[in-house]
Amino acid sequence: MDSVVIGYSGGVDSSLVAASAARTLGERGLAVTAASPSVPPEELDAARRLAAEIGVRHIVVGTREAEREAYLANGFDRCYHCKEELYTVLERIAADEEFAWVASGTNVDDLGDHRPGLVAAHEHGVRHPLVEASMTKQDVRDAARALRLPVWDKPASACLSSRIAFGQRITVGELTRVGRAERLLKELGFRQVRVRVHGDLARVEVDLPDLYRLAEPGVRERVVEELRSLGYRYVTLDLEGFRSGSMNPGSSA
Repeated sequence: MDSVVIGYSGGVDSSLVAASAARTLGERGLAVTAASPSVPPEELDAARRLAAEIGVRHIVVGTREAEREAYLANGFDRCYHCKEELYTVLERIAADEEFAWVASGTNVDDLGDHRPGLVAAHEHGVRHPLVEASMTKQDVRDAARALRLPVWDKPASACLSSRIAFGQRITVGELTRVGRAERLLKELGFRQVRVRVHGDLARVEVDLPDLYRLAEPGVRERVVEELRSLGYRYVTLDLEGFRSGSMNPGSSA
């Protein structure tokens, strides 16, 4: 590529791309993390620490998708408007740096999911190195482990807006609230967590092996009490467990 700006979240996919850029391009590879209400503060901190460990040039920039009405309306194309904002910002940075490309951490497995953001990527000429290398999610994890990246087994993540049922308007307050709800569950030791919001109902997803622990006396009461204190009237445990994209059109949820 010669030079590239990478949309870098600190997850395993974008971290592998960033690490590869650092090794092959040096200062001609730049990892950029978007800061917005849809990104938990702890994820930004983790991305900063990992970028320093990888040795890639890294900056954090603000994105303003939360000021776009089409994003706040939370239709099925919400992700398009978020990524359109992101790639507009990354394109501007690439132009300022006189870099040739903008790249993402999309892998082959992502292509079969509901991903309106890929349309925005195509419109902006974004390249997907992991797709070009025909790498699945497992391939990415294997490569990241071989490179000793500490996030090789990091649970899948997504922006907080993906927790809110389509059609329910997104607000900064709701994004903050769901972020706090998930942080509570992680502090209780649950590694893979989603709190899906349906109005005043919070639907909790954890990995299947953790279902019993979440329902244990003491843990269950704590979760209910804390989530109700955040303003959720109903707190439910999803018996299907964690599923990536369970809010997407056509999913069983």
